[in-house]
Parts: sequence; structure tokens; C-alpha cells
Amino acid sequence: MAHPSDQTSSGAGHFPRQVGIDAYGNSGFRFAEMSHRGSLLCLPSGMHGWEVTTPEQLTLASLKPVFDLADQLDVLMIGLGTDIMAIDPAIRAAFRERRVIIEAVGTGSAIRTYNVLLAEERAVAGAFIAVENAR
Repeated sequence: MAHPSDQTSSGAGHFPRQVGIDAYGNSGFRFAEMSHRGSLLCLPSGMHGWEVTTPEQLTLASLKPVFDLADQLDVLMIGLGTDIMAIDPAIRAAFRERRVIIEAVGTGSAIRTYNVLLAEERAVAGAFIAVENAR
């Protein structure tokens, strides 16, 4: 899957533009002929490493980079990993005030929807918790 020309980022890495996700699993993601280990924020400002590893770590603070760009967004896709849980109502309310719809589902489903919305040139962001096994 990887070849010598691949670049790898981890932790707080950054790719300067928003692109679709080609693959996920093995605790990371592939996009733009690169691989990234760890969770990922996909924003109008680019692709950013994200420190969140579990749904319990989803807070307004952990989503601040997304919230700061809320005026550029219509939809935020949240990939919860493999654990589905309710999003804190305060997070939903804060984004609703900024007119951003939140969809929180498993990481695989969130990525598929994000890719479709991005291809349709919709104002979408993604906050994806890395998973070991793709589904």
C-alpha cells in the first residue's frame, strides 16, 4: 500500500488544503498520496492532526479549530471511531447557534458522507477519530 514517495504525518501534522479521504484504518488515514497516523480534522484550512482518541474527549475545546471556522461551514461530520455515543448537547447547541449541522456516526460512515459532500462542493468539515480496523 505505501510506496517510497509517500509522505507521512503524525500528531499535529498539517496538509494545506482540504481533500477527500482515500482510506482509513490501522490507526490512521490516507489522503493526497500521504498517510497520517492518529485522528484527523478536515477543515477549509486543510487537513490537521487531532489529539482526540475517544468519543469521550469530544468537547467544545477539542472542537475549537472547527468552531473557529464555523462561518465557513454548513455541516460537520464527526467520526466517533467504533463507539457510538450521544454528543454533548452543549456542543450541538453551540454549533446550531452558528448554523452548522452536526452528524456524529461511526468513523467509516462519517468519512463516506464527508467525501460525498466534499465532492459536491458543500461546506463540510470532518472530525474523525482514528480506528484500527476499517469497516
